Amino acid sequence: MSNKALEYVGSRISAENLTGFCARVMQAFGLSADHARQTAEVLVTTDTWGTHSHGTRQLLPLMHNVRKGGLFADAEPQVLTDGPGFAVVDGNYAMPMVTSRFAMQAAMDKARTAGIAYSAVRHSGHFGAAGYYAVMAAEHDMIGISMTNADICMTVPGARSSVMGTNPIAYAVPAGKERPVFLDIATSVVAISKVIAAKTAGKPIPEGWLVDERGLPTTSTDTYPDKGAVLPMAGHKGYGLALLVEILTGVLTGASFLSGIKRWLAPEPEPADEGHAFLAVNVESLMPLDQFKSRMDAMIDEVRSAPKAEGSDRIYLPGEMEWERRDAALRDGLQLPDYVLINLFAVAEQTEKTDELIALLKKE
Repeated sequence: MSNKALEYVGSRISAENLTGFCARVMQAFGLSADHARQTAEVLVTTDTWGTHSHGTRQLLPLMHNVRKGGLFADAEPQVLTDGPGFAVVDGNYAMPMVTSRFAMQAAMDKARTAGIAYSAVRHSGHFGAAGYYAVMAAEHDMIGISMTNADICMTVPGARSSVMGTNPIAYAVPAGKERPVFLDIATSVVAISKVIAAKTAGKPIPEGWLVDERGLPTTSTDTYPDKGAVLPMAGHKGYGLALLVEILTGVLTGASFLSGIKRWLAPEPEPADEGHAFLAVNVESLMPLDQFKSRMDAMIDEVRSAPKAEGSDRIYLPGEMEWERRDAALRDGLQLPDYVLINLFAVAEQTEKTDELIALLKKE
């Protein structure tokens, strides 16, 4: 880590300053101010939730893709065809966060009249945290679902090598006096970043995370990722869910699927052609909004009031921890992990305005 980066270890950075830094970096790589700001908002929001694996640490590899031609700084997503309850969007390899916001907004707009709508995206790349787009719908009193396929790195029952990606899926549901309930999960048993972190630290991993080149369980990361694969969560259940995501995001959208997807983290990345799917359900099409929110609050109260296990003093709803982390981050600033700071400083140093950009991170 550089001496400049060391100055920020343990310090707090305001979400506003971090957003400005990320946006300015992306503009230095050729993105428009609008696309840079949209992408920065997705990445920083993800960091405020505490999901640093998919937050601003992704800025470095995303800009690597822009520089190498895996993404196009001046591209715009467009609707290819649509109907009352659907839209097919060509991302044209624009910034995937911009394309994903565009597609979810299209689904929400159509759901206002159709009741439920689906947006299919082709020709895109790594879109970050699926939960962001689901929450977009919840913040407009709709139920949101988002998902994406990914380059293959996960095996399936009976196979000995990678067959599909970790294929994340997320949902978000509005409530009344409570914050939206939301869940964002990969369909693998563990995030790839945790396996890589163990490998970097030279530590073994728990059994049940990885199989070797023979398809047998292993606690060693010595040959990963060149050989071996992560396992799906809950065995055949995670496999089945991942396959549904592959169908809705790859097969049905017209995007690439399974081995056809290119690795966005490759040293010389090509356009990945990942596919995304976004669904929006307009609650008011089914029942009065106040009634739905009241029912959601009642459901949340019942879950929270369930008898506690010994040693437990609280039951969390999905997303509740993330909302509390976000509140604290917006109030007190973000304390970013070292590996995030390393990536932020590394990408700033690839521009001609390194010192000027780094200065934006200072908390006022």
